[in-house]
Amino acid sequence: MSDWVFGYGSLIYKVDFPYLEREPAQIEGWARRFWQGSHDHRGTPEAPGRVVTLVPEAGRACRGMAYRVEHEVFEHLDHREKNGYERHRVAIRLLERGEMVKGTLYVAGRDNPAFLGPADEADMAEHILAARGPSGDNLEYLLRLAEALRELGENDDHVFELERRARAGTR
Repeated sequence: MSDWVFGYGSLIYKVDFPYLEREPAQIEGWARRFWQGSHDHRGTPEAPGRVVTLVPEAGRACRGMAYRVEHEVFEHLDHREKNGYERHRVAIRLLERGEMVKGTLYVAGRDNPAFLGPADEADMAEHILAARGPSGDNLEYLLRLAEALRELGENDDHVFELERRARAGTR
């Protein structure tokens, strides 16, 4: 048996799991934000990095990548997304075929211990520039995400502003 999973952050470009199908996709009513702390990948418990989560936002669409996977893949994804992320069911629009499917989405909500929340964009960019963890520099995560979003034709003002500030050394 299989299910769809929607990726909006590193799941777009770091595909370390088997999948049956992969297609650009979009979900409605969510906005991508660098509001989640990363203690285990792009930072440490003492100095967490910043990674993306989704926050509800009416009228917004979030583009990413959908993967149809066998159910056993969720054991790997649950481990990968363990630092505050929870599974949610969501309607996913597959952009190439124009059809809607139900799937799984990992969201780190405001009530998880690693949630950092909103901050000034210059401060977030400085935070990202300074953080590094077992999976590498936090800056690499930001830059690879921005590149992947451009390839998908996604214009994410939040991500691109953080990228601009980080490349400029902030402020």
